[in-house]
Amino acid sequence: MEAIYIPRIAKAPNRTEEVQIQEFLAGLETLMPVRANLKVVHQGNYLEVAAQGEAIVTLTCHRCLKQYNHRLTIDTSEMIWLSETGEQPSMEEIAAEMAVDDLIETLPIRGYFQPNVWVYEQMCLALPVRQLCDNKCPGIPLSDRSANDLSDRRWSALEALKQQLPSIDLN
Repeated sequence: MEAIYIPRIAKAPNRTEEVQIQEFLAGLETLMPVRANLKVVHQGNYLEVAAQGEAIVTLTCHRCLKQYNHRLTIDTSEMIWLSETGEQPSMEEIAAEMAVDDLIETLPIRGYFQPNVWVYEQMCLALPVRQLCDNKCPGIPLSDRSANDLSDRRWSALEALKQQLPSIDLN
């Protein structure tokens, strides 16, 4: 996917570019190509970007460590500030109807917008923080060994030292 020259978006009909993405994105391991519809609207001093997309990723369960497939979907939008220098805007530059928190990203006004990088970032943000193969996943099964059974010989020295100490009654 090639980058879009930002002044080209301003000259497009309705100041809008629509992009269809159907490819494997570098850095994001998916079982199928990422499919996304992306719409970029040039609003003068910022870009309004919106996308809907999906992919299937293989995740590892945090409880039982089994791998499972997960459908990853995005339906998101973001406003990207455009500036001459590519730096964050000052308070005077932002229009009164726009919240400062909405303008986190910044691009040079005569720079390029990279749709595949933006979709990659949104897909990474959509990955679940808590990865569970099932809500009722019991986790890794524990063995029936007793707590006193030392399966690791490195603990034997500590156990011998513990036997040498007199028992202390704290009552």
